[in-house]
Amino acid sequence: MKKKVAVIGGGFTGLAAAYRLAKAGVEATVYEMESSIGGLAGGFSMNGMPLEKAYHFLYKTDSHILCLAEEVGVREKLVFHKSSIVSYDHGKFYPFMTPVDLLKFAPLPFLDRIRTGVVALYLSKLTNWKPLSKVTAYDWMRKWAGKAATDVIWEPLLRGKFNKYYQQVSMSWLWRRIQIRALSKEPGESTERLGYFKGGFMTLVNAVEQGIRGFGGTILLDQSIDAIESAADGNGATLVVNGERRRYDAIIATTPSNVFAKLIKKDASVPAEYVSTLRSIDYLGAIVMVFVSDQRLTEYYWHNINDPDVPFLVFLSTSELVGPEAFGGKHVYYIGAYVPDDHEYFSRDAASIMGEWKDALKKMFPAFDGSLIADERLFRFRNAQHIVGTDYDGKIVPYESPIKNVYISNFSQIYPDDRGTNYAVEEGNKVSSLVLKSLEKKSSV
Repeated sequence: MKKKVAVIGGGFTGLAAAYRLAKAGVEATVYEMESSIGGLAGGFSMNGMPLEKAYHFLYKTDSHILCLAEEVGVREKLVFHKSSIVSYDHGKFYPFMTPVDLLKFAPLPFLDRIRTGVVALYLSKLTNWKPLSKVTAYDWMRKWAGKAATDVIWEPLLRGKFNKYYQQVSMSWLWRRIQIRALSKEPGESTERLGYFKGGFMTLVNAVEQGIRGFGGTILLDQSIDAIESAADGNGATLVVNGERRRYDAIIATTPSNVFAKLIKKDASVPAEYVSTLRSIDYLGAIVMVFVSDQRLTEYYWHNINDPDVPFLVFLSTSELVGPEAFGGKHVYYIGAYVPDDHEYFSRDAASIMGEWKDALKKMFPAFDGSLIADERLFRFRNAQHIVGTDYDGKIVPYESPIKNVYISNFSQIYPDDRGTNYAVEEGNKVSSLVLKSLEKKSSV
């Protein structure tokens, strides 16, 4: 008789886990609360084109998701393109891709430009990151990169990414981001290469979904999970869905840690300290605007915003990365901001937020013409980015939870790496392997 495993969450962690389980002969069922799968990389149609709800790309070092793409038959649809980066600082754009660009970066005094380059090179080569975990990125950069570089480059980046937590983030987080970008360059090239699927990331999501269903798995959408409970006899665990109790041999939750805490907190086998640990991880939400236009605003893909008067962190032109021909000659743009879950952006009318952001675009690009926008959309994601502080290693819980046969796998466990589709797939592979070993051990008894 087939073993049954429930997977809560249809993002890449849940999809990868379900795919591995189903391929191994397990009856895997994915429970997704939204009306579509893929998480932040989930797709939608805009102006007749498949796009992602939030901007996504792959690094050349993203081995786990590259292997999955190969396995489900879509690796040839992934193309790596030369990236282009520019920094917007007080009304001006500065290319920020090569050492020469850094030397020309006028907002910094010349000696600070050299110092910044030396520090970045040092971090890109550093392998022993442990000492960095106990110091904040803000303090480390002020000491070694200097006050000027911190004020102009690093503090705006940290503020934009982590909002009110910007002075709490561990240097190990920033080190890893710098290193990965350095490793995503071709030998002899000074700019990184980023991967994007023909047809968008739904190309991979659809292929994995087909694989899950092809191996006998099930994907259920618009599901409301009430709780996870221990099985009275110790065999398996119980998932409570819309008041109905469903028994499984194992349950994998890929939810944020604070959401998992709510699902298990009433179970008698769960210590209060464990729930407290789960709740100790802070999160920020993400607000993303996507729009399609006939207007080409820029020749760059990635725009870092160092201007405090601009209300978002990044502005991206996906059509500059992959070419407008991939979108029927149209130009596809993303705007992103990270904010606390109680920020007004989660309650304000979407049109007013987009209007505010378009006003900022007009400041950045005086030629910007909103009437040329063919379609626009705003997406809001809670618990999108976890906060990695200097005490973070004490907040990481193991995959096996206190409830027997119940597992948790999410971005909080990938430290020192940060959230991303590659690590989501890696986590899905890891937790599914643990579950399969446990099921195999029980079957042999």
